[in-house]
Amino acid sequence: MVYQFAHLGGGDSTRAIAAAPLLLLAQLVMLPVYVWWFMGELAIELTASSHLLPAFFGLIVTPLVLAWLTERLAMRHVALKGIIDELGWLPIPLLALVVLLIAGSQANLVIDSGTLLWRVLVVFVLYLVIAATIGRLLSQVFRLPPATGRTLTFSFGTRNSFVMLPLALSLPEAWSATIVVIVLQSLVELFGMVAFLRWVPGHLIRC
Repeated sequence: MVYQFAHLGGGDSTRAIAAAPLLLLAQLVMLPVYVWWFMGELAIELTASSHLLPAFFGLIVTPLVLAWLTERLAMRHVALKGIIDELGWLPIPLLALVVLLIAGSQANLVIDSGTLLWRVLVVFVLYLVIAATIGRLLSQVFRLPPATGRTLTFSFGTRNSFVMLPLALSLPEAWSATIVVIVLQSLVELFGMVAFLRWVPGHLIRC
């Protein structure tokens, strides 16, 4: 998602795409560490009981492998590459649709977790403000070109929370609020990126 918004916000989407494999690899390496850090022994129990591993490989690793194979095929077949280029606008509306469907399926849980959601909403909004501020400061300190600085800021603002969603769906019922928190964060992120489109190039990092 960061690539589309960085491009629309006057950033350097080419550099963002080039850095994507390294960033994704770092996230996948750190994901087990974060899960163990926040969940402790429960993470070990879920892994041992085959809850987390099928979700991780079936809903995270498999789509990544299929995406890589699609890219490889597109390099060999011009017609397929043209189709992929034409469908390049789909990720954001499809992501919004997924968020809507999951939010609708968890409506009762949203109502029951109202107080919790208001608290985390404040945290998510503050994160976007802090991320934008850090992006601007780093751009000034390292004297980055405006396009690079904007890309860095958009990258700070997006967190790929949906990487955790398959794992959250595999958690016991006692952790069901995790699903709603992830969906809420993704909604805040989507609207935040829309705000970034005007705020970052217009006020934060100008040419």
